[in-house]
Amino acid sequence: MKSKLLLSVALTLGASSAFAAHHECGKVTIADMNWSSASLIANIDKFILTNGFGCDAELVPGDTMPTGTSMIEKGQPDIAPELWTNSFNAVLNQGVDEGRLKLAGKSLSDGGEEGFWVPAYMVEEDPELATIEGVIKHVKEFPHPEDNSVSGFYGCPAGWGCQISSANLFRAMKLDEAGFELIDPGSGAGLAGSIAKAYERKAPWFGYYWAPTAVLGKYKMVKVDFGSGVNKDEFINCISVADCLEPTVSMYPPSPVYTITTDKFANKSPEAYDYLGKRSFTNEQMNGLLAWIEENQADGQYAAENFMFEYEDVWSKWVSKDVKNKLMDALDNL
Repeated sequence: MKSKLLLSVALTLGASSAFAAHHECGKVTIADMNWSSASLIANIDKFILTNGFGCDAELVPGDTMPTGTSMIEKGQPDIAPELWTNSFNAVLNQGVDEGRLKLAGKSLSDGGEEGFWVPAYMVEEDPELATIEGVIKHVKEFPHPEDNSVSGFYGCPAGWGCQISSANLFRAMKLDEAGFELIDPGSGAGLAGSIAKAYERKAPWFGYYWAPTAVLGKYKMVKVDFGSGVNKDEFINCISVADCLEPTVSMYPPSPVYTITTDKFANKSPEAYDYLGKRSFTNEQMNGLLAWIEENQADGQYAAENFMFEYEDVWSKWVSKDVKNKLMDALDNL
């Protein structure tokens, strides 16, 4: 009888150990991408996985194509917190189909957002300016910064992919016939600077921009409604193609932005994987966080710690009560 009891206990302990081993987080590598929102999310994940789930989390340098390819071919890193999938869609789908990758969830719930924008203070004075028809109707309210005889539209910097789409939409809407001249801002900094300068003077501004960015977090802008809806096929096959001869109007489709993990990590650490599926930001939230990062010249780690201190109401929805308590303890010890 005693031997049977000992055997039963041993089997129970063995099963418990196997379960614990299967659900042990262990060493985890997280891609720290070279732009602010991705670095912020990577550092938040490192803090939460380390202090809430007992992972041995480590950040490793990353970028979209090399990180995704390495995850498929080498199984490393374990996590890509913010992967913009439009430029990686075919390879990503192959990795998922082959059982090498998992889509944990949307890191940006709204997706990457592009469009033509005007300052909110202009729309507050004249709501018509929230539509392309209203902008064209009031074309003379957007004088070119170097030539008052024409109006100015700020396009995307030369050499960027968005230069093609913004120029094609400029043609599709016949903005040149309406009296606009396409302005090359010269660089991303030049484009951002033109918005900042307009805001300082409460001056008119009309042009291309994208989110999430610190600029749209700091300066309230309104995305102009083209009245066309989104035609994804037209956008992919013509608007975003350099030699498209006859583009038609379409709003920019959102760019899906996902958290990607290896299949091995998802199976080894299901609780941690579940957290990644819940961890998501709206563009409005991320715009504000990026503006704070820029104003405080913060790196990813400092920004993540500030987020954990200031946004408990956000991150606490991503984790269990037990994990939340562990994270609060960790914050108390910083």
